[in-house]
Amino acid sequence: MSNHECCCGGNSARLAQLDEILAKYQGVKGALIPVLQEAQHAYGYLSKEVVEQISDSLNIPVSQVYGVITFYSQFHLNPRGRNIIRVCQGTACHVRGGKAILKALEDNLKVSAGSTTPDLKFTLETVACIGACGLAPVLMVNDDTHGRLTPESIPGILARYE
Repeated sequence: MSNHECCCGGNSARLAQLDEILAKYQGVKGALIPVLQEAQHAYGYLSKEVVEQISDSLNIPVSQVYGVITFYSQFHLNPRGRNIIRVCQGTACHVRGGKAILKALEDNLKVSAGSTTPDLKFTLETVACIGACGLAPVLMVNDDTHGRLTPESIPGILARYE
């Protein structure tokens, strides 16, 4: 199973990896965040079934587990794309056309920021700053930084990650 498919589908056999993670943290105080991190790493995101099993195993109410998940931006409740696109919306990028870059991405991918394409190839996110202001406007695909962008450059960049 890839990290971006549904992790469970109600099949308890597919939760075996989660059982191993939970066993490692049984009785450990403050284990919720490390368990969530490892579960997300194993499954790609935190499905309802995973959250419920974590809740049961750690004896923490489901509402509290969801509270932690939704508080921290590192956790995801929906499948993510194989390629994570982060579009800078910081001051330098904004002044140099960052909004047009985001619009070009949304138009090319046919999704809005914060969404994943139906084929799970791309997740589109905005970030406050990538830290490459001299290259503005900038985006990152996974660990690759692309700068001095124009809306016309977007299709070529996306094609590299098909």
